[in-house]
Amino acid sequence: MTDISMPKATRAHADKRHRLAPRPDTAFRHFSEAVFADGALDGVTKQLIAVAVAHVTQCPWCIEGHVKAARRAGASGEQIMEAIWVAAEMRAGAAYAHSIKALELID
Repeated sequence: MTDISMPKATRAHADKRHRLAPRPDTAFRHFSEAVFADGALDGVTKQLIAVAVAHVTQCPWCIEGHVKAARRAGASGEQIMEAIWVAAEMRAGAAYAHSIKALELID
């Protein structure tokens, strides 16, 4: 297996991001807080959705952050793994569904 070395996010990165574009950075932080606040969906459910989406988008930072946040919110390892399997099925399902384009072109 190939080790893909990804830089670790640090406080210095966050500070630099904010210095370079403070208004969008602050707006994004507030947006994120609003999105993950309890509402019609509770925090655990929202974090499980985020874990699934992070796997579909293949963002290693999102995977790390949202798995940790899901655990802090009370998600079990089993719930996290099921969310990942849902993501895997959806990604595979998209390839299956898009085969219609190829089927139309084959003949």
